[in-house]
Formats: sequence, structure tokens, C-alpha cells
Amino acid sequence: MDMQATLLGAPVSQIHGPEKVTGRMRFAADVDIPGMLWGKILRSPHPHARIRRIDASAAWSVPGVKAVVTGQDAPGHLMGKVLRDMPVLCWDRVRYIGDRVAAVAAETPEAAEEALLRIDVDYEVLPAVFDPMEAMRPDAPLLHDDVASYAGAPLNVLAKDVHNGQTRLTWAKGDVVEGFRQADVILEHSFSVPSRHQGYLEPFTSVLSIDNDGRIQAWCSSKAPFRARLQLAHALGLRETQIRVNVVSVGGDFGGKGDARDLPVAYLLAKMAQRPVKIVLSYWEELTASNPTHPTVVTIRSGVTRDGRLTARQVRTVHASGAYGAMKPRSFLSTSHYVGGGYRVPNTSFEFLQVYTNTTPGGYFRAPGAHQYTFALECHTDLLARELGMDPAAFRRMNLVGPGEEDAVGRPLRVADVRQVLEAALEAGRWGEPKAGPGRGKGVAIFGRQIGGGAAGAVFTAEADGTFTVLSPTVDVGTGTHTIAQQIVATEMDVPLSWVWVRQGDTDSTPFDEGPRASRVTYTEGHAVMKACAQMRQAIQDGANLPLTITVEHDAPQPEDVMYFSAQVAEVEVDRETGQVKVIKVVTAHDVGTVINPLAHQGQIDGGFVTGLGLAVTEELVSEGGQILNGHLGEYKLPTIADIPPLDTVLVQTSSGEGPYHAKAIGELANNATAAAIANAVADAVGCQLFELPITAERVYAALHQV
Repeated sequence: MDMQATLLGAPVSQIHGPEKVTGRMRFAADVDIPGMLWGKILRSPHPHARIRRIDASAAWSVPGVKAVVTGQDAPGHLMGKVLRDMPVLCWDRVRYIGDRVAAVAAETPEAAEEALLRIDVDYEVLPAVFDPMEAMRPDAPLLHDDVASYAGAPLNVLAKDVHNGQTRLTWAKGDVVEGFRQADVILEHSFSVPSRHQGYLEPFTSVLSIDNDGRIQAWCSSKAPFRARLQLAHALGLRETQIRVNVVSVGGDFGGKGDARDLPVAYLLAKMAQRPVKIVLSYWEELTASNPTHPTVVTIRSGVTRDGRLTARQVRTVHASGAYGAMKPRSFLSTSHYVGGGYRVPNTSFEFLQVYTNTTPGGYFRAPGAHQYTFALECHTDLLARELGMDPAAFRRMNLVGPGEEDAVGRPLRVADVRQVLEAALEAGRWGEPKAGPGRGKGVAIFGRQIGGGAAGAVFTAEADGTFTVLSPTVDVGTGTHTIAQQIVATEMDVPLSWVWVRQGDTDSTPFDEGPRASRVTYTEGHAVMKACAQMRQAIQDGANLPLTITVEHDAPQPEDVMYFSAQVAEVEVDRETGQVKVIKVVTAHDVGTVINPLAHQGQIDGGFVTGLGLAVTEELVSEGGQILNGHLGEYKLPTIADIPPLDTVLVQTSSGEGPYHAKAIGELANNATAAAIANAVADAVGCQLFELPITAERVYAALHQV
């Protein structure tokens, strides 16, 4: 039986699909433990204040209340993915509206809510700062006295010389002063991107119980159970071996669910009450106090010759990190994964700053930092082309980086198939054809990134009846990870799909895994499963008795010289009288190797495009004085099916994929060029460039009347 020819490239439905559509799949909010209490959190109403006193005595008078804890009951407990600068519960100072101050556990959610109302907190309100540019001024309120003193502080990248500075990343290449001297034209532009939520529809849930022997059982909506276990242990001074993070399905992630969130609070409540505790965030809490993206200002200065050749580039990006840096798995945000872009620039200087502000702590989002930077870079690229009187596509062609060349941060690239991808998008988008009518325009943008590496693994069992089971440490957040593993096993072991079952393991039963991130999962977990299959085939060939279980730990190297690319062409229609923008159509082209599962692959492209569309035209967390004003889904506008234009996908088959069977990454390659492509199309249609997202009718109207 030759399964490989039929299973690789087959549109296999998700292995867990039946469980999800029938409601049998268990999410964290579905966990029900006998005696379980409901936990609720009291949050700060002030963006910056000193806590003079907390009186929680009246909360105990509410019937059904079994535990009340405040920051003053547990001072000194700080949490974070790497940089541990965020209090589990604030005991001396609050730094954003939504900061956790106290928590209660009660028999019912209503009793817990009533108890929160009876907690009296005496605040001394302090000056606050919300804008990252203002936060860097010497006279701005200082949020943290000594960032270097926090556990996990990334000392090598701390921005100690910047007022309210958190981290700084820099890259340089060549001689930027000389590069600008060689330029005939020098342009500088600044772009602004607001905060947005990741848009997952399952609110974060934290459930915790303590066994009679003191072992901690946890369930949470985290894509990274091992990291959640570590964060819980660090926050409370526990041993990781005391904690088991159990299996639940995760209802969407998009970068926002890689943390322990409220597990430390649930532990404090459960320990006091001697009963299990469940904390389910409301949508209001999700949109106002979770870990949204960073409001960002990007300033780009580039030099070009008259014939269109880039000679120099200087970039300064400032991210409003929010009140804490705790929610980022690498402390910093931007990475060299995408900073170089798709262009050959001989002389460069890049600076990426994170700055503390009295706003919601920022977290990761599908290619963290990339959507802000790519919007700025690709709009700036069009502005350069227009200044030179060149077609934006022709200008890009002249400056694209190719295989064997260095990108703008000085990194030699072995794989960089951007030229083929751009040409495919332009052809499918009918670039260069006459405009379809007044107010119509087209825009193009490109995006490229590396993939991540790191730890993965598998527990692989060959059963006596000839079937196979994979216990995976990698959480499938809806992308089809476990289905890909099923296809790999069926292919490698030459059995039907129905003979392979893949399920999630917990932190006791599987090797360490970093969790889905950086478009790495097919590459890292795929190779772990491939390794397990190879070992199993050898064992069976050697006459091993069945059932047989093999545990594989795999540490995948990060390929620094490989970049995968996408290119998008958007067509829009703009009403000059109202500023209303209608996206007519988008073409998205992608550099691919072997597509293991075209159904899952296209799903990633479609979903990525929709998140890019939301960034471009609808999504924005509006705030005033540190308060989010549109903190519910009626006003925070996620795109719906009615908003989504036709999307044409072009797959450009190239070589050198790093994944199994030469597969290439797709997860973060469809969402980052969309906003710039649409903004550039608007500029093509009506002659005004948008420097701020989202592209609303009001902003277009204002730009038109400034022309």
C-alpha cells in the first residue's frame, strides 16, 4: 500500500473536527470540579495610583464567599513570561486601568461580583502617561524605578538610558551617513498604528485545584502549557514538579494565549478556600485588560538615487509596551525575522524601542511587531516610488533582495524567493491595466519572515493491532497541527489515516514544548514526528514486541538564512465625497514548498488575510486617559463575513522548504502586507497617503481635504 502519494497534499479534514462541531471538545471553561468556586478580580479604576489602604472585610459578609485575597496579603509576587515585572495582585501601586488589586472566590459568580463591590481601596492618584513618545520625556511620570532589578530582566537589551525605557533592539549595516550622502532623494515619514485585540473568541479561563498531597492541578486557555507551568511556579515560588497543567482545547490564539494569566490568582484563592477555583474573563476584561498589541510609531528615512536604487535607510520604531513587559515571551517585540524586509539596502541603521506607558500591557500578535512595521515600510516604499515618478512595482523589482544576497540587516540569505512571489501577485492582480473607473486604485505590498525553531517532541506508540497513537506536546490552536501529524504518521508508517490518532498530552506525560509561535510548528513538531516514525520503523524491523512506545525530544535549529515571502495586491474604490473605502478584491501570493494539507494551508491564508483586513479598515482599541472606550464586541469591530472581499490565492512552488517533505511556513505570512496594500491602493485611487490605521472614512475624508 503506497499511502504517501495519496496522503501528502490531500485536503484532510481536521482530526478534532467532529468533537468540536458536536460540542464534545472540552475547553477550559468546561472544566467542572466538585466543590469548585467562581473567582472574580477587582481591577484598578486609575491608570496610575498609589495604594494607601485596602479594606476587604466587608466582602466576607456576602453569603457564599469563601476566599478574599488582596495584593497586601501577598506582596512581592511578580509574574511574567520572561521579564517578571507585573504583580500577581498589586500591593503598593497600580499602573493601568485594569491592574489586578484583589480577588474573591464564591459559590456563584453573582456572589463574587457583589463581594468585589464591597472591597474598599484608598488610592492616591498619580500623574500618568499614555503616549510612548511623551513617556520618553524626562519630565514624564516614571512607571518603574529600576527595571534591571526585576527577575528575568533581559540585561543585554534593556534601554536604561531612555526615560521609561524597557528594551532596545538595534541592527546596523554599512555606513548610513555615507549612504545618505550618495542619495539624490531623501524622504522621511512617520506612521502610527493603534492597539488591537488578537480577536480570539474564547475568553481566557484559569482553573486550579490543589490535591490532598499538595500537588497543583491546573487547566487554562494557554497554547503553551509548559510555559504556563513555569510562569505559575516563578510567580509564587513553587517547584515546577508540584504543578500539572492538564489538557484542554484552546479556542483561538493569534499570539495572545501564551501565558499563565490568572492561574497565580486562582492558586491564592484555592489555597485560602481549600477548594478548586475557576476564573473566566469577561469580554470586557479581554478587550480592556488582557494583552493587546502595542500602539506604535514608526519613522523611516530612506535615501535613493534618481534611477531608483536604495542607498541608505534609518528606522526608529517606538512601541508603547503598556504598564508591564511581562506578557512577551522574549521581553522584546520586534525581531530580525522581518526587519530587513524584502529589500537590498547597503547602509542601514535600525532601532526598535519599547517604552512603559500607563496602558494595558502589550502582548504578542500573529508575527509580533510585524504588522506595524510592514504597514510603515511598504507605504514608505510607495512614497519613494511616487517621488521618483516610478511605478511602485518597478521600484520594488529594482531593490528586491535575492538568494545569495544580504538583506537590510546584513544577514546573508540562502532562500529568498520574493521576486517570483511578487510577479505572481502582480500578474494575478492585473497590475498595470487601466483603472476600472473613477475612485478606483490598486496597491501592492510584500512581507517576508524567517521561521522559528526550538523544542518539540512526541510520544509515539505502535499498538499491537497495527494502529498508531501520537501524544503531542504541541497544542493545536485550530490550525490543524494534529491533522498534519496524523498525515505524516500515516505516510511514514504506510497505513490509512483511520489507523492513526493524535491527541494532546499534558505537562506530565510529554516532553517539553515551547508552544505554537513564529510559524514553526510544522517544522518543529513535524520533524519530531518524522524522527519518531524513523525510530519506530527501525524497532519494528528489528523485531520489537508490540505495543511499543517511543519518546522523542527534538530541538529544531532556527534557519537564519531562510526567508519565506508573500505579496498582496489590493484593489479599492474610494468615494471622494464621504471618504468611504470599499475593498473590491485582494490577491495574495505565497512562496510554498510541499503543501501537506491544502485545506489547512488555505485556512491559514484566509484567516491571516481577515486579520490583516481588520487591521487595515476596522479594528482599533480606542482609549482616552488610559481607559478603553470600545471594550465590547458591539463597538470593537472585528470583520464579519459581510466585510470580506473576494480573495484570490496564488501558490508559487519553490524549493528549499525546511519542514517535512520540504514544506514551508504559512501561519504568519498572509496578515502583514494587507494594510499597506490597501493603504497604497487608496493613495493610487485618490492621491492621498494614509499614515495612520485603521483606514476609516473619517481619516480618508480628512486626508482628501488636506490635499
